Amino acid sequence: MSDKGGETVPLLAARDLVKAHGRTEALRGASVELRDGELLAVTGASGSGKSTLLHCLAGIVRPDAGSVTYAGQRLDELPEKRLSELRRTEFGVVFQFGQLIPELTALDNVALPLLLAGAARTEAQGEAGEWLERFGVRGQGELRPGEMSGGQAQRVALARALVTAPRIVFADEPTGALDSLTTEQVMTALVRTVREAGTAVVLVTHDDQVAAYADREIRLTDGAVAAQGVAA
Repeated sequence: MSDKGGETVPLLAARDLVKAHGRTEALRGASVELRDGELLAVTGASGSGKSTLLHCLAGIVRPDAGSVTYAGQRLDELPEKRLSELRRTEFGVVFQFGQLIPELTALDNVALPLLLAGAARTEAQGEAGEWLERFGVRGQGELRPGEMSGGQAQRVALARALVTAPRIVFADEPTGALDSLTTEQVMTALVRTVREAGTAVVLVTHDDQVAAYADREIRLTDGAVAAQGVAA
């Protein structure tokens, strides 16, 4: 986050976003800001537009109206090639079921973003191993996703999202498929790791206990921001 004319400029800002899926209006003028290093929770009932908002903020889908600005550039106006580059380098994305590549080991899943960025295999695997260690799953490095528990697989997915040292991680219900104990373990590891790295996080969740890990919370209702404030 930078200073401009004495005013604090957010790292990421969405203004008056509108997005429809067919005849269903998922976002109706939603606006949100994210500061450098901030952990922001996006909450709301099912169908309130949480995931659509996250996808617009991450440049995965383009809004029908409104703007998304990241580090001074209009994200919603960038060509797809540049958006893909940002998602490989400056953005990390985690989904509810991790979406790991089933044929690859945990180590190779985490190393993959570095390999795609041109790193040598030895270097990429070394860095991947360090990130698995941070999330407490280095011992599962040679396992494939189908051989891991849900909590282990989600930690691997988080390590993969953070291995490129992104400025922002977008996490869409990352604990939605986990039990309460595993959720606590995964969230504790995530918060500790992003604090150490100074990474900002947009965290979509329906779970108030997960939202409580955030610095700030916004609540969506019918595609618009109904409330926001410091997380409980």
